Amino acid sequence: MNKYLFAFLFLISAVTATAKDGYKIKVKYQDASDSLIFLCHYYGKASQVFKDDSARLDHSGQATFTSDKKIVGGIYMLLFADKSASMEFILLNGDDFSITTAKTDVYNKTSFKGISENDQFYTYQRFLQGYGSEYQKLEAEFKTAKNRKDSDVIVTKLKVKGKELQNYRENLVSKNPTCFLAKLFNAVWEPEIPTEYPIKPDGSRDSSYPRIVYKTHYWDKFDFKDDRIIYSPIFENKLENYLSKLIVPVPDTVNAEADWLLSKSKGTEEIFKYTLWYLTRWTETSKIMGIDECFLYLGENYYLKGLAPWVDSAQMAKYEDRWRKIAPNIIGQPAMDLRMVDTSGKNVVPLYSTNADWTILVFWSPTCGHCQKEIPQFDSLYHAALKKHNVKFYAVEADNEEEKWTKFIQEHKLNEGWIHVHDPKHTTNFRAFYDVYSTPTVYLLDNKKKIAGKRIDPKNVLGLIEWLERKQEREAKEKKTK
Repeated sequence: MNKYLFAFLFLISAVTATAKDGYKIKVKYQDASDSLIFLCHYYGKASQVFKDDSARLDHSGQATFTSDKKIVGGIYMLLFADKSASMEFILLNGDDFSITTAKTDVYNKTSFKGISENDQFYTYQRFLQGYGSEYQKLEAEFKTAKNRKDSDVIVTKLKVKGKELQNYRENLVSKNPTCFLAKLFNAVWEPEIPTEYPIKPDGSRDSSYPRIVYKTHYWDKFDFKDDRIIYSPIFENKLENYLSKLIVPVPDTVNAEADWLLSKSKGTEEIFKYTLWYLTRWTETSKIMGIDECFLYLGENYYLKGLAPWVDSAQMAKYEDRWRKIAPNIIGQPAMDLRMVDTSGKNVVPLYSTNADWTILVFWSPTCGHCQKEIPQFDSLYHAALKKHNVKFYAVEADNEEEKWTKFIQEHKLNEGWIHVHDPKHTTNFRAFYDVYSTPTVYLLDNKKKIAGKRIDPKNVLGLIEWLERKQEREAKEKKTK
């Protein structure tokens, strides 16, 4: 027994010893030669590829790519230097295989020799060719549909056709659950949307049920622990769809979802990095009011705690500068008081002296094109609707264009409801406190001078005030009933 056990252990160690990092790929093009080609990989999305290696096809169309450095593995690409043609394939760490192909007919004239997952990958690609053509023919039938009945028949055909693709993927996953292609199929999998709605206690159907089910199971089959998925063109699209369509875009919800996504990818290198990077970009650049608070949250809970070691000092300095500028003006925070001089140049008017249920704090300049349009629009809206909500404007001239400022005020009769001030001696540091990097910059403050809204304009301020007042009334009623 000991003899056989020793032999078995020797065999295992020998196999382990022969396993190599990197790759060796022999390429032969049937219809190309004397051309420079690149080995590239995807990173998170289809529009983003990075070059790993290069080689030149010889006069017979052959070239070899080799490396002994460990790779993540994923969907890679051969790309001609002139971008005239490309082909995708699966490349995993340690792979050693050859490819014979043709620029003019990649899917039908490509074959592989050696151990790789590309035979089943290209079988799938050929299936997709036929499937896509048939699906497009069915979609084209909508042009000839004469009525709703005809359209319903086509929709039914499309559903049946869609089931074919789903069955193909599920069949491969069931037979080869550990292969990388199965991981990709699971990554793009989406839950089936229920067609029957449950009945609520009041007897009505719960129309939110399909969305809840879809969101709850959206990530069920996605392997957050396999970094190779980042080296494919699918993750960002799935992440974007989830964040933009399936979650409520309010800070508490976004922060919780960010924590959940990052906890699922914790311990990986590429998925965690990409997820944190994408969430950071999404929250920093979002046009949705209040989501900048989430950008600050990620900074405090991930970057400043050393969980993003790949970020260099220059990028970290930029982030820290943005966080410092955002922190004082998060929605719900008390607004920083400002003590500024009015148009007479004699009177100091504090922001907190504004007696109103709602204060629109606007930083503007008479030479700013957007300001020239929006300031008169705010005034017209004041007389038409805002006045009855007890609104006042605390309007800060941001660029010290005193002569043009007073002339603009006079020409547009910005009197009732307006408090005009500026900071000629630069003593208030308003740009830092209120993150004023462009004009107009507009905040909405409540009667206690807490920030209730930011980055608003004449199109949305009335709706925001009305929504906030309904919320206040609802909370007051709830408080009374307790």
